[in-house]
Amino acid sequence: MAEVPQQCARTGEPTPEIVPSSLVDAPLKVPCRLLMGPGPGNAHPRVLAAQTLPLLGHMHPPFFAIMDEIQDGLRYLFQTASKHVLLISGTGHAGMEAAIANMLEPGETIVVGNNGIWGQRVCDLAARYGGNVVSLDKEAGGTLSLKEIQDSLDQHKPAILFLCQGESSTGAHQSLAGVADACDAQGTLLIVDTVCSLGAVPFYGDAWGVDCMYSGSQKVISAPPGAAPFMLSDLGLKKLLNRKTKVASYNFDLNLIGDYWGWFGKRSYHHTGMVSTWYGMREALALISAEGLPSLWERHRRLHLVLLKGLAALGLEPFVKSDSDRLVSVNTIKVPEGVDWAAVVKNAMDKYNVEIAGGLGPTAGRVWRVGLLGYNAKLENVELVITAFRDGLKQQNFLK
Repeated sequence: MAEVPQQCARTGEPTPEIVPSSLVDAPLKVPCRLLMGPGPGNAHPRVLAAQTLPLLGHMHPPFFAIMDEIQDGLRYLFQTASKHVLLISGTGHAGMEAAIANMLEPGETIVVGNNGIWGQRVCDLAARYGGNVVSLDKEAGGTLSLKEIQDSLDQHKPAILFLCQGESSTGAHQSLAGVADACDAQGTLLIVDTVCSLGAVPFYGDAWGVDCMYSGSQKVISAPPGAAPFMLSDLGLKKLLNRKTKVASYNFDLNLIGDYWGWFGKRSYHHTGMVSTWYGMREALALISAEGLPSLWERHRRLHLVLLKGLAALGLEPFVKSDSDRLVSVNTIKVPEGVDWAAVVKNAMDKYNVEIAGGLGPTAGRVWRVGLLGYNAKLENVELVITAFRDGLKQQNFLK
């Protein structure tokens, strides 16, 4: 082991022997797998290729032009004319925290639609930011009716209502019909989580009166994890600009991040933009724009029905009881009594190189979760998943 040259250190700094690295000097090897769980899904090859392009400086005009294109793609995906769209640097959790940190002030009341793990986490997060949290609970697999939402808003008159459009832990799809009107009646802002639903089901940011929305890059958008699409309405921006207290998180302060994205007529440095990740998101949004939202929504609906029909032929049932409440992008399937769910998952990976996930949070051990996510939402992939289930169930003598 070579000694550390003393001239590399400052005077008086100790230079003990270097501890060797265990990292092997060889190319990275990653297995190729079909990711049919709740996410991440496989990214489109064009998206992956974009991430190999040369780096640009995060404050260079050519990179700002790419950010502008991303914002145009986000407006289409969100169906909004709002100027106030961007990518939060981080996964969907980062989008979640940005929404709560900026929209909720200490002491304000937030009603949280809580029918799975994401409602649970927003309750936790909102409490950490000093909010008065009202958990509007629903059993796993269920969704809230408009009346239940209205009654809670009338009773608590909250500053914020949070709903999760697609609850990936349970496979439930929350309707947003009439919710904005109910919020307007109480002066309540509406925050919506669309991490696993955006692109798979209709979402109209403006027409549905959503004030703040966040999503994730690694689900239906079919890009790698690391970007959280984000939107504020004019009312959402007004709430941000008229806060009585400073946003508690510097990293997620939309006054600063928005300025980097050009919200306020200029661009100032907040953090180093995720250059290669933004390249990938630009390509993913271009692919979505080329296919068109109606086609994208219909593709997911159609393959969801093919999947359920194929699994029903094996004797499996969906976890979410009502057809209208089922999410098409993350499908939850009941684990029959006496079946080892983990063995089915392991067999799918070992024999077919296919990822199928188990439950999460309130559905742990109760369901399998099958993702139909953007690039992966193809008939041949659905057929392979059904084949893997058939084989795994036969091994446990569930099928004869």
